[in-house]
Amino acid sequence: MRRVDLRSDTVTQPTAAMREAMATAQVGDDGFGEDPTVARLEARYAALVGKEAALFVPSGVMANQIALRVLSQPGDVVVAGRNQHVVEFELGAAARNAGIQFATLDDRRGVLDASAVAELIAAEAHHRPHVSLVCVENTHMPSGGTPWELAELRELAGVLEGRALHIDGARLFNAVAATGVSAADYAAPATTVMSCLSKGLCAPAGSLLAASAELIARARVERKRLGGAMRQVGVLAAAGLIGLETMTARLSEDHHRARRLAEAVARAFPASSYDPGTCRTNIVAFEHAAPSQLLDALAERGILADTIGPTRVRLVTHAQIGDEDVDYVTDALDTLTR
Repeated sequence: MRRVDLRSDTVTQPTAAMREAMATAQVGDDGFGEDPTVARLEARYAALVGKEAALFVPSGVMANQIALRVLSQPGDVVVAGRNQHVVEFELGAAARNAGIQFATLDDRRGVLDASAVAELIAAEAHHRPHVSLVCVENTHMPSGGTPWELAELRELAGVLEGRALHIDGARLFNAVAATGVSAADYAAPATTVMSCLSKGLCAPAGSLLAASAELIARARVERKRLGGAMRQVGVLAAAGLIGLETMTARLSEDHHRARRLAEAVARAFPASSYDPGTCRTNIVAFEHAAPSQLLDALAERGILADTIGPTRVRLVTHAQIGDEDVDYVTDALDTLTR
């Protein structure tokens, strides 16, 4: 049976070029700052996002958690969308690791309303806790991989009154591909920015966190406290470099295929009121009354999908999904509704 895995872009496999680079990578002890390939990767990412320095970490969750630890104090309020990854999909790590509390806002459109953020900041003068940080997600996965518009991001930054802004850019380069806004322009209003290498960029593991040199020095300490210090990890960094250098340009192919799936979903499930025009990157996220049954029916046809909520289904395109795979899934969706 044909197998089409649309659960996530984390299922991507490293390319042949990545495997070769991993096999021949120069390595050293990164705990001592001596891995030359890691140093190249960190410098490359810092340059791409226009920051002074960057830090290679095992995962995007760790990158987010480190950012929370260096930009807030226990008891602080962190403003974020109520559906963002750092709020909903990190198993309460923020409370455990950073001791912060979230003030969550409506993010159904994938963005935060600047006036609502300003209201939370103004509340500090009325016996409310200190807002130290605002987190945004670009692209915003739960709304369907929605990229931020640069004007909206700048408007948000303009109301922060000196407070920090962290961009969870796990799929930042998907946002770049969808909008034409450079990674550096997106990151310019932010204090910290992170991106994953193991999603659309196909590296086997790893994420990067970028900021000022002073903040990254502190982030290295927090990485070690969280158990994320690594040794001869240039074998992974080599794949990450290939991802940054060769895989970002092809992300628009994933977006095109996701739009085709989005149109098929809208046809198959009109009751969901899903608008395929909202699919701008590689994620199709829609409401369904019986997601377990839908996933089972798709699995019987070799199609793997996932849920991100009790009634919300997600399909994600990536480098291992081709046009024929999309044809197959589209046919299956049509069959399910006959």
